[in-house]
Amino acid sequence: MNDRETTLQQLKERMAEFVRERDWEQYHTPKNLSMSIAIEAAELMEHFQWLTVEASQKLPSEALADIGEELADIFIYSLSLANALDLDLAETVSKKMDKNIRKYPSDKVRGKAHKYTWYQEHE
Repeated sequence: MNDRETTLQQLKERMAEFVRERDWEQYHTPKNLSMSIAIEAAELMEHFQWLTVEASQKLPSEALADIGEELADIFIYSLSLANALDLDLAETVSKKMDKNIRKYPSDKVRGKAHKYTWYQEHE
């Protein structure tokens, strides 16, 4: 599988096969998978916990590799959750991006970091 040509659907199928081969479907419930995503996200945050903003932007290659693995774990569990819930993740992400574009119009939010409700209240 060429990494540059791998589709989201292929990754979901690969993850489903991995789970199926190990008879882990019984454990891959939406509850368990959502908790696993949160746990892995916390492990990702640990890498940045005591760093300054500047240090977090200039990480050594070993730290980047470890962070990449945590990010991969989050993505892997997300793929499994999409499989468990029979979600088309590509379609879901696309729809969410469309929603974000409406919530955060570039002409109003450029260079700002408020939550979308702030922009609604200050029109």
